[in-house]
Amino acid sequence: MSEFLNDEYYMKQALSEARKAFDKGEIPVGAVVVSNNRIIARAHNFTETLNDVTAHAEMQAITAAASVLGGKYLLDCTLYVTLEPCVMCAGALGWSQISRIVYGAKDEKKGYSLFAVQALHPKTEITSGIMAEEASDLLKSFFRQKR
Repeated sequence: MSEFLNDEYYMKQALSEARKAFDKGEIPVGAVVVSNNRIIARAHNFTETLNDVTAHAEMQAITAAASVLGGKYLLDCTLYVTLEPCVMCAGALGWSQISRIVYGAKDEKKGYSLFAVQALHPKTEITSGIMAEEASDLLKSFFRQKR
């Protein structure tokens, strides 16, 4: 299977998590962490449910993956997330030393690439735009409903 097909498969899993968030009234962002071609963590936004501004999908996924691995570093892991991480999440991902981040839609207002590119670990590889249209459409649909 090519890397693109793997990326698309895992991003579909992240989109499934984002739909769960949508159904709960959370901003629809989903994430999965993959290690050795196996999903070790699944998460979506829980900021409303937990009344916690830090309960982003990425933060939930980092915590779950670290628990599975038994350590704080996510070496040789890939995070698939439907929306470009914010500065907070990029900082946490940097501390986790995650090997790769794949995101769908670009966050034109709060994305880490606008404010803190150096927050990530210098060896972390970034792939963007995987299934970006699907991720963006889900977010747009959510905010249309809210307004």
